[in-house]
Amino acid sequence: MQYNKSLDRLLQIMEELRAQCPWDQKQTIESLRPLTIEETYELCDAIIKKDWNGLKEELGDVLLHLVFYAKIASEQNQFNFNDVIEAICNKLVYRHPHIYSNIKVSNEQEVKENWEKLKQKERNKSILSGVPDALPALIKALRIQDKSKQIGFEWDTTEQVQAKVKEELDELQEAMEENNQDHIEEEFGDVLFSLVNLARFLNVDPELALERTNRKFMDRFNKMEVLAEENGKSLLDMNLEEMDALWNYVKSKR
Repeated sequence: MQYNKSLDRLLQIMEELRAQCPWDQKQTIESLRPLTIEETYELCDAIIKKDWNGLKEELGDVLLHLVFYAKIASEQNQFNFNDVIEAICNKLVYRHPHIYSNIKVSNEQEVKENWEKLKQKERNKSILSGVPDALPALIKALRIQDKSKQIGFEWDTTEQVQAKVKEELDELQEAMEENNQDHIEEEFGDVLFSLVNLARFLNVDPELALERTNRKFMDRFNKMEVLAEENGKSLLDMNLEEMDALWNYVKSKR
């Protein structure tokens, strides 16, 4: 199969769908947004599972959405898909002066610092302005901390971050003793934010770490259900002590 015309083919199909398909004709950038979020999470799921066939498929779905947005934009005389490609090409060249100019860098960190400086120069806004409001809170915390780090607003050692986590836990305990729900929520958020910071210092992606734990819990819980059924029981009919015994058994068999 010849692949050099694949993008042109996709663009042509998009033209045909927009002209002939009632569903595609009805879509707007607003109606596509939740679908795009769903496709992005499906892409992330394929990455986590290291499912290469799934990754190929999900990348295609995301690419379709990019083409769809560009088609709608062209209909409103805003921009077209070629404009999108040209813009990202220009941005990449501009933000990699160590490749396309005479700037020298010695490591990945200097590349990231230069990137943020150039990005800030382009926007002339707050350092944190590039963090999307709609990001999930955990990822948003990571991006906020990563950006503030670029200007040196950062702890020096892991031990300092650990101390901050302990401090936030102590403040959460105080809020719990006050029995003030609003204060509890605030302090709980501070604990999570400080744990994200600790994750960064440990070179751990907090989103992936939490998802790994989610999947581990689900796997063990499913095995508990199977064990209970094999013994002629249901988890619904068991007390906490019985379920805990099953949990510990499953955990020991990993």
